[in-house]
Parts: sequence; C-alpha cells; structure tokens
Amino acid sequence: MADNFGKNGRPPVTAADGGVRHDADVLVIGGGPAGTWAAISAAASGARVILADKGFCGTSGATAPAGTGVWHVPRDEEARGRAKASRFKLGGELAEQTWMDRVLEQTWINAQQLAEWGYPFPVDESGEERRTSLQGPDYMRLMRKRFKEAHVRILDHSPALELLVDEQGAVAGAAGVDRQADDTWIVRAGAVVIATGGCAFLSNALGCNVLTGDGQLMAAEAGAALSGMEFSNAYGLGPAFSSVTKSLFYTWATFYYQDGSVIPGAGSAHGRGVIAQTLQTQPVFACLDRADEQIRAWMRTAQPNFFLPFDRLGIDPFRQHFPVTLRLEGTVRGTGGLHLVDQTCATSVEGLYAAGDAATRELICGGFTGGGSHNAAWAMSSGFWAGAGASDYARSRGLAARQGRAVRTGGAGLRDGGGTAPYDSAEVIRGVQQEVFPTQRNWTRQGALLDDSLSRLDTLWQRVRRAAPARSALDAVRAREAAAMLATSRWMYRSAQQRTETRGMHRRLEHAALDPSQGHRLLSGGLDEVWIERLAVPQVAAHTKGVTA
Repeated sequence: MADNFGKNGRPPVTAADGGVRHDADVLVIGGGPAGTWAAISAAASGARVILADKGFCGTSGATAPAGTGVWHVPRDEEARGRAKASRFKLGGELAEQTWMDRVLEQTWINAQQLAEWGYPFPVDESGEERRTSLQGPDYMRLMRKRFKEAHVRILDHSPALELLVDEQGAVAGAAGVDRQADDTWIVRAGAVVIATGGCAFLSNALGCNVLTGDGQLMAAEAGAALSGMEFSNAYGLGPAFSSVTKSLFYTWATFYYQDGSVIPGAGSAHGRGVIAQTLQTQPVFACLDRADEQIRAWMRTAQPNFFLPFDRLGIDPFRQHFPVTLRLEGTVRGTGGLHLVDQTCATSVEGLYAAGDAATRELICGGFTGGGSHNAAWAMSSGFWAGAGASDYARSRGLAARQGRAVRTGGAGLRDGGGTAPYDSAEVIRGVQQEVFPTQRNWTRQGALLDDSLSRLDTLWQRVRRAAPARSALDAVRAREAAAMLATSRWMYRSAQQRTETRGMHRRLEHAALDPSQGHRLLSGGLDEVWIERLAVPQVAAHTKGVTA
C-alpha cells in the first residue's frame, strides 16, 4: 500500500502545501442543526472538535432563517405508534421501526436539553411547553452559543473542498478555503462528520443556496455509498416573488387560474401534483382565504418571515390572489443521502460519519418527504449520534492516526483532467438545472425522459472531469458546488431509472402502481460510472407489525 500511496491522481498532503493547519479529534463539516448537535456531542465525549461552515454558523442553511416543526411525540406507546404509522405507509413501507423509535426518544431528550439551555418554547393554556416547533434564528443562535461554551473551534466562511484519507483508506481530515482570508486550510482529524445538508440545486428556496451536495460529493470521492436518491424530487410551494417555501399555510389556501376561477383538486391531498401540472402551461394563483381571524393571527406569530415579502409589496395574502411557483428542494426536503451502516451514523467509509440532510432519512421516512418536522428530529438525533460515534472512533485510533501520511481525494475542479482550461461553473449549473427543475421531468418521471436527461448529464460530467483545475481557491468553491450538483443529479436519475414503480414521492408515469417486489432500498455511488445496488430493508415483517396506516 505504501508504494502506491499518493498515486492514481491523489496527491499527498505535504509540509510544502500552503494554508493554515489545524489538528482535531473530530472535524464536523456543516454548521446547521445536525452539525452543531454533532459538535456538542463530540465535545461532551471529551474530543477536541473543529466545526467548518460554508457560511456563518448559526445563520446559514435551511433552518436558520425560518421556523420548523419538530417530530416531538410524548412518551406514550399509543401516541408514538400513531406517529410512526403516519409516515410508514406514505413512505412505501421502507422506514424501520427501530430507527423511528430511536429518533422519537432522542428528540424528546434533546428538546428537554434545549429547554434547560433556555430555548423559549411557547406555553399553552395549561401551562405546558409546546416543543413541536422551533424558531430557526433563536434555535441556531442558542446552538452556536452552546458549542462555543463547549470549546468547539469554529471556522466560519470556510467551505470544505475535499476529504483526506490515510494509507488504509480511512478518513483523516479535510481541506478547504477561508473565504474571508482568501486562504486555504487543512484539518487533520481522527474522524469527520459530514453535516453539509442536502442539495437544492441553487433553486433559491429559503436558506438553501448553500446546500449544493458538497458533502455527498466529497464522501463519494472517498468511496461512500448513498441511499434513496430516487426520493429526491421534493418541490417547495411558495410565492413566485419570494424564496419562502414553507407550505403549511397553504392548507388554508384556495388556488385559482389567472381568470379567477378555482383550479379543481389543487387544494386536495394530491393538490401539489395538480399545481405542478398546471404550472407547465399557465400561472397559478393562491389566496389564504380559508383562514379565519384566529388562524391568521396564529400564522403571523408562527412564521413571521412568511409575510415579509407580502408586506413589502403591499399584498394581503388573505384577500388578494398572488402567483405561486414550485421550487426544487431536492434532497433537502427529500429523503436521499449518504448510506449509514450502523447506529452511530457511520458511513461505508472508515472514520466518516453523516448526519442531518446529508444522510439518508429513509430510516424514519421511507420514500416520502420528511418535511420540516421529521427532518428536524433527524438532525437533532443523527447529529448527536454521529458526534458521539466520531469521538469514540477517533479515541480508538489515537494520536498516531492523525500524524501519518494522508492524500487528497478531491477530483473535479481541483485536479488536472488534461484540459486547457477550467470548466465554466455557471454553465455546468445551468445545464444541471435544465434537467432537474422542470416538473415534467422530475415531479413525475418517465423512462424516456430519464434517459434523455442522463445522456446530457453524463456528457457534461465527462467535460467536467477532463477540464483543468480552477484557477484560484475561491473559484474552486463554485466549481465544486457545480460538480456536486451534477453528481447528485446523476445519482438521483440513475436510481429513478432502476425503481420501476411508484412508491413514496417517486412517481413513474409508465409504472403508476406500487410493486410489492420492489420493497428494497437502492444504494448508489460512483462518479465516472454510477452504480446502483439493491439492499433489503431489515426485518420488514417486524416493522409492519403495529405500524399500520
């Protein structure tokens, strides 16, 4: 192994490399809820922790600018049974009862911890705190305060670009860029937690433009597998003039054509599909005209930022019709992500852990969107477990593991592919968006269109791989985002090809029914050649018992 170390396009980390050097037991990449819980958990285990965030930790990501529900259910067997059943059928019976139980319990514990730390949960008429929702700004401000008190070192505005691995192939840290200093950094670590969120393809959904699939690309370059990438076609409903895709309030909406007539079925349980189909040919308008005065007052309190765009434009959303659109939220509100191999949230690469939207949420949601509440509970729980698992792993390897040789694993945008110039990141991003944004290609899939999109996406990937590296560290950040979105689109469409049925949020036009023989997961991975494998869902019969719709 030593004779081949650093070959095959993976340059070794040397003393001659520039940039700032750091050393830690655990490196957490990503500063949203999952990343901050991971950092706090790892530090509580005695680890020295560094957290690197693409933005300013506490203000970037999907949670920070908005409120979110939380899958917080009392310690009552019947109540939790109903909570599990509510998603089991919707998700095509791919969730696992053991994982649902673990998340419900850990979320209960973590919510109690938030209360003890001083989070201002609202109080109901009986004097009981309601812990079923969180206001993002308050939540993330508190989390930043807590992990600073735990002596976690924060690298703000410091996107990671690639993972490092040692001679045995175990993850040994990461390298990235400090945007503000216009410099590079290297962190040698005993273990790494990927908590970079999902991929929303720069669709301008609220808080999601830092979520471009970077962590999944880095992990795949190190050899990690993904799971459930076909369940990636989540679209958020929102005003056409706003990035806010919080859709709960549309429960009280009526949807209209431009001439003011009601769109049949748009407000039903399957209304999102009706809206998607209508938007392919004409605009859709909404009005929150089914909300009474009490509901309106509650809305203003629950999601104040929902109303800011309306107030700025002088629109009364309760009385006036306003145009709406669907913005792709991809794997942020979908369920696909890095495959986890055990209850510590370890990935298939030694020393690498994943949490939050960067990891698959099939374990608790199956193939149906986790929305806000389930994803929020998953971020709390998986972050907590991944931080503890990474800390234990780093401790088992000891200091020597961080002092040995390491190589860089990054490819597209970082390594020379033999071309004369870097690829145009903006052009690559537009190319990906043209394939994944249209609802006629991605809301309901069909084989011919999947093949058509993949032919262009594969060609685009070949161009990216052949290109010269980015000319500067800052250019490399956008180049890596473009490559990550491109890789994500290929994993999700290849997975969608293989699932020849309609299950959960994955819909196939020519396979409109659920196929009982396809009650398995689809693992995916690879870069130049994307591979797909089937994985049985453990103990399906045991999960079905007591978890019925």
